[in-house]
Amino acid sequence: MKMTSIKMKRKLDELFQRDDWRVSFNRDKDVYRVEWKDTKQGVSINIPNVIAKYERRGDVALEELQFHVSESLKMMHEEHELEGQEKQIYPVIRATSFPKKTKAGTPLVYSEHTAETNIYYALDLGTTYQLIDEKMLAEQGWSYERLKEISLFNIRSLSVSPKKDTVADNDFYFIATQDGYDASRILNEAFLEEMKANALGEVVVAVPHQDVLIVADIKNETGYDIIAQMTMKFFAEGRVPITSLPFIYEDKHLEPVFILAKNKPKE
Repeated sequence: MKMTSIKMKRKLDELFQRDDWRVSFNRDKDVYRVEWKDTKQGVSINIPNVIAKYERRGDVALEELQFHVSESLKMMHEEHELEGQEKQIYPVIRATSFPKKTKAGTPLVYSEHTAETNIYYALDLGTTYQLIDEKMLAEQGWSYERLKEISLFNIRSLSVSPKKDTVADNDFYFIATQDGYDASRILNEAFLEEMKANALGEVVVAVPHQDVLIVADIKNETGYDIIAQMTMKFFAEGRVPITSLPFIYEDKHLEPVFILAKNKPKE
């Protein structure tokens, strides 16, 4: 017998039953939501996508959904004490070829991210920002761990409202708020886990330049061609280009891929 939205809702009710979470179901939009009661931060789940995955893979699909949604909610609820200028500190994604020192020769604070990207740290000054160097870190008496932790907390606090475009049955989500930290949202693991939970196909992520993050739900070979061409085009046009290679997002890991759909291995 075919799985209906109401039946799936009942299954999800069992999966996400916790005293500190609230669940709701929007029948008109076919969307199920799990959120923290205290903050109202949460994850929205597309019921038709879940049904499609469940009919294809059974309970394993629901176990994966439970894991990704729970991880996303857990990350949303992590709290840190913030004081002074700490709310103005954000991570910025740059190409691995980006300079490692200031013009004065002071080493910049950065951490490795992928084979294509590094993470730098910036103090937001309103209309611009200053990259944080080791001298500034030492003068403030801050540890690298503290800087990294606070910056990641701040990037998770920024809004994520992607615009969706569907091409050849593949869904593409674009984040381009022009706040200087669009590409940095690739570090919002809670958001990526939510996208993974809702995806029907393979999740592919791209940061061609500073002012855009692309997340794609790739369901067929054409999709790989589209994301490859799209990333290359955005990379060529970007004010601060980062990388023309997209990444496969799997098990909280980003793996750069040079995609040629005709060479994409079949499962």
